[in-house]
Amino acid sequence: MSTLRLAAAVLLLSAPLAACGGSGDDKLARQVEKTADSRADQLEQRADDLKDQAEQVRKVGEKRADAIDAADLNTHAMSPEQKAAIVNNQAPAVR
Repeated sequence: MSTLRLAAAVLLLSAPLAACGGSGDDKLARQVEKTADSRADQLEQRADDLKDQAEQVRKVGEKRADAIDAADLNTHAMSPEQKAAIVNNQAPAVR
C-alpha cells in the first residue's frame, strides 16, 4: 500500500515539471551545466598539476636518498636534530 502511495506522489509531483518545457529554464539549465563543467575542468587541471608536483617530490627524494647512501654518512655521529634536518630537507644531505 505504501508503494502505491509513493508512486502516486511521484506522479503528482512530476506532472508540473513535464508541463514547463518552453520557458527560459532550458537556457538557464545549460548555463548551470556549462559553469559546472568549467569548474570541474579547473579542478581536474589542479589535480593534474598536483600529481606532477608529487612525482617531482618523489624523484627528488629518491635522488637525495641515493646521494646519502652513496656518501656512506656516519649517522652514529649525527645528532637527532641533524638527522631530522636532512629528512625534512632543511639541510644538505651530503657536504
